[in-house]
Amino acid sequence: MITMMRRGLPALALAALPLLATTAPAGALTGTPAAEQPSTSYSPAQPPAGAPGAQVVLGLFDAIDRLPVAEEHREGYQRNLYKHWNKGLNSTDGCDTRREVILAEAVDAPTVAARCTLTGGSWRSAYDNLVVTDAGKLDVDHFVPLAEVFDSEQSPWTPERREAYANDQGSADTLIAVSAASNRSKSDKDPAEWMPTDGTYHCTYTATWVGTKLRWDLAVDDAERQALLGTAEDCAGTTVTYEPAP
Repeated sequence: MITMMRRGLPALALAALPLLATTAPAGALTGTPAAEQPSTSYSPAQPPAGAPGAQVVLGLFDAIDRLPVAEEHREGYQRNLYKHWNKGLNSTDGCDTRREVILAEAVDAPTVAARCTLTGGSWRSAYDNLVVTDAGKLDVDHFVPLAEVFDSEQSPWTPERREAYANDQGSADTLIAVSAASNRSKSDKDPAEWMPTDGTYHCTYTATWVGTKLRWDLAVDDAERQALLGTAEDCAGTTVTYEPAP
């Protein structure tokens, strides 16, 4: 969660945004070329502030400095280590976590039929600044991808903690509904490798990435940290707000 609103847009703003009328081929939307990042000296990361359930607010640079720095470790990763999607928080709507996120982020609410079938509605895809009018053309992205989580665990998580992350509805930032093409362009890349094509979203994206890693006590590698610091140079006044996960 950051200081600017990420969820939804006023109805009048929709007319100014391009419509996603057809399914774009995967990879059609490409990430903004990464700018060369300056070399930055830094002090060792501090431990994440706050106890579970206690809200923490930090400036973006201070938040980045709290992230532990460690090499990534991919060996042994399998996507099915992170069980998703769960039943969802609302046991009466028949929707799993994925569909509940889609419902929560609708700009215009869809009609919900039996077995959580969604008809109509509209959504703003923050990664590429598109309006999507078909829920079937949305992906629900783990803001920090599951493979990146595995890379960044400071010690191996339990199956329960991995499942909790993969279905985290305790924060508005862990899961986000975006166009399928933008999500597949991102894949499992970190900010050193990929940024949204909508440049106006870069500060929000960086703050949300950092807040999600702090919420779940995840490390960053050196290249990732330098990329975060490089973007933060252009994000004066941006703050990071998060609650440590239980």
